[in-house]
Amino acid sequence: MIISERIFKILNDKHISQSSFAKKVGLSGSTISDWKTKKTNPTAEKIMPICEVLGITPEQLLTGKGIDEDYEENEMEKTKQDFVITNTDIHIIEDFHGLKEAQKKRLLKYMEALKQIEELEEYNGRKD
Repeated sequence: MIISERIFKILNDKHISQSSFAKKVGLSGSTISDWKTKKTNPTAEKIMPICEVLGITPEQLLTGKGIDEDYEENEMEKTKQDFVITNTDIHIIEDFHGLKEAQKKRLLKYMEALKQIEELEEYNGRKD
């Protein structure tokens, strides 16, 4: 389930109209409609106001925890580690959404390369 689908599920569950929700968050009704018809998601700067209006955490909105019926705990949750979304995380998401598509792809590939380097370093460290 994508973020906008979660929003509509919560609106339905809490019997909140789309127009009332739009006013409370400070969005136009057409923006809300676009999320539904075009299967797009809200911008990063609207995540916090959306969560406040819906009475949920950013973690719930972004991951589906406690919302999605098919939600599966990830490894971090299975080991009982806490995962808190910080203001820095939100700023990173906002910066990411401000990038051009080619830049986003490059950044994601760079992140994958960093993970691979770390795995190799760990492997080499165990080998020595």
